[in-house]
Amino acid sequence: MSASQRVTRGDVLAAVVTWSVAVAGLLLLPAISAMEPAEPVELPAAGSWPWWLVLLALTAQAVPVLLARARPVPALIAVAAIPVLLAVVGPTGSGGLVTLAPVVVVYRATVGGRRLWGVLAVVAALLTVAGAWRGDLATALTALAQGVLLVLIGVVPAQVVGSRRAVLVAQAGELRALARERDALIATAVATERTAMARELHDIAAHHLSGIALMASAIDRQLDTDPVAARQGLRAVRDQSRVVLTDLRRLVGLLREDDPAELSAWSLASLPELVGESATLRVLRAPDRAELGAGIGPLAQLAGYRMVQESLANARSHAPGAACEVTVDDRDPTLLVITVLNGPPTGAPLAAEGGGNGLRGMAERATLVGATLRHGPTVDGGWQVRLAIPRAMTNDGDDA
Repeated sequence: MSASQRVTRGDVLAAVVTWSVAVAGLLLLPAISAMEPAEPVELPAAGSWPWWLVLLALTAQAVPVLLARARPVPALIAVAAIPVLLAVVGPTGSGGLVTLAPVVVVYRATVGGRRLWGVLAVVAALLTVAGAWRGDLATALTALAQGVLLVLIGVVPAQVVGSRRAVLVAQAGELRALARERDALIATAVATERTAMARELHDIAAHHLSGIALMASAIDRQLDTDPVAARQGLRAVRDQSRVVLTDLRRLVGLLREDDPAELSAWSLASLPELVGESATLRVLRAPDRAELGAGIGPLAQLAGYRMVQESLANARSHAPGAACEVTVDDRDPTLLVITVLNGPPTGAPLAAEGGGNGLRGMAERATLVGATLRHGPTVDGGWQVRLAIPRAMTNDGDDA
């Protein structure tokens, strides 16, 4: 049995209250009628068999009230049939006492939004028959109007209350949908941040650790043949290790408010330090432009810095020993173009090709700042990466 078919405490309370009000009317109406002798109401005397018959009818109507929500159709038919039976075998003048229960049953049966118009028409017809029994045509018309009115008294409030409940349910559903949308947006933001963090870690590790691995390989060959050069290589490894720790500390400092790490962003001005002795750096600047990368916002400059860093790391890993050249062309008033070119490898690669994570990170950064990334092999067997950053389409809104 489903939850909607179970009799609840509210059903019992409705049946008890309806029965109590109807019985109170049966007990009090004679006294009230005696106070208005000009309009006497024919009611059975208390304790007589007609009186007990009316009490039995009121008690029987309490059962449909109890089942109105769980069994609406049988309850409606039963509560409207009892007045007909009372009109046939009961005393005259007692029909008004059995009209309360039909109104309550109609309300409770339709308040949940059930479409029971056919059954309600039958209820109105039965109430009309009960009111018109032993009467003339005028009485029948009056009974018809009363039957329809009793049904409407139950249906109209039920529709109003049902509509309000539907609105509340819809509002609750909308709030749940908004909460799910908010959770989805949060999850998307977290995933985006995780991707950005993974890209930063990849850039830092690929650049510095590939250099450390290359220097360690050279040190291994120099230990016996050139100890002095090996010691210099060890100092370079130590310095490179300090740099990677500093970069990682900067990255972690972006996530921790209580970390005193330096939070300054890398920019195009940092390229000489980044390139160092691992490649040749050429800067082509317009005569009237004193600052490198003027009109390029911080996020776009970071994208250019990371592109050079990742390209040099790729060159060390996949083309060890190859000559590298970094060119920053800052002459165009609308574009800044960064090119990293390496020749063919002269030794065995340190890592297998085909991972693509570094190139994918470059492409994501380029898309973020509205730049154009191009990369591919050169005719001599080397590799070239070219990043064109528009001055007027920076992510932070800076214009040239």
